[in-house]
Amino acid sequence: MPARMRALYVTTPARTGGWLAEALANDSVSEVQLDEAIGVTAGLTRLRDEVFDLVLVTHEPGELDALELIEGLRAGGNDEPILVLGIASEQEMTALCFEVGADAYLCVNTTTTRTLLWTAARAIERHELLRENRRLLQADRQRLHQEHLEADRLLAEQRALISDLESLTGARSPDSEVALPRQQSPGRNEQRSSMPGSKPDALELVLLPDNLVAHYRELLRAYVIMGSGNLAGDMQELSELLVTSGITPQQTMLLHLQVLEELIRGLGSRSARHVMTRADLLVLEIMIHLAEGYRGRLLDCLRPPRQLCLPGFDASASA
Repeated sequence: MPARMRALYVTTPARTGGWLAEALANDSVSEVQLDEAIGVTAGLTRLRDEVFDLVLVTHEPGELDALELIEGLRAGGNDEPILVLGIASEQEMTALCFEVGADAYLCVNTTTTRTLLWTAARAIERHELLRENRRLLQADRQRLHQEHLEADRLLAEQRALISDLESLTGARSPDSEVALPRQQSPGRNEQRSSMPGSKPDALELVLLPDNLVAHYRELLRAYVIMGSGNLAGDMQELSELLVTSGITPQQTMLLHLQVLEELIRGLGSRSARHVMTRADLLVLEIMIHLAEGYRGRLLDCLRPPRQLCLPGFDASASA
């Protein structure tokens, strides 16, 4: 029960609020400041210019239709708690009041002052919770929107990094566009290569098969859910496959970005921060395994294995 309440009583000239103010003053459970507005026009003016904790409306058919007034207030965006007071029975009017947006209907002939105060307190509490819920939902939508914008920015920066690396290594011209590694038909490649003035795409020289893209997609989804604990063996096998196939780190990164963009688009309005964090850890581990794989190949080339003689054959060979 709030200690103080400020209420607006919209009524007719025939039923002024003196009796209501006296009844509320006699109950000390809460201090109620009751302001009175005679007629619909006066009530709308007060609600437009002032702020009230509660609105009380008299329902007098033929003089003041509370249902029509409340329906108009709700349609106009008014969200103050509204109680309807009338002489009709609650069984007759409660459902009708709920349908137009009122918080409760009270029959003045059977309702006590304490019941009126507690009904008003519950209506005020309900609307405060609704306002807080709307603020939280709006803040959550803004947070999710910012997370998706941040994810798009990070993906764009990673693509720009790959473009810079391609330009530095001379694999493609600086002004060329970085293409996603997609499986294409041989006819399309031959047709593109045979076009006059066309340059071969470095990423199309080694086409990544669809089953590899699908395998990486499933690996990324599993990594987002479980982390690296149970997928170390799968990542080792994938890196060995990439090394054996001669896939470059740039192509591996492009494969990662392609699959990650598909996963981010599939999130819709859900949070993207967790997915981006796990995806960064996954590509870091893949790159570490890939670097170790190519390092092992380099060491094998620098120090190739040589055949050693069996014990006892060295002396006979020298003689």
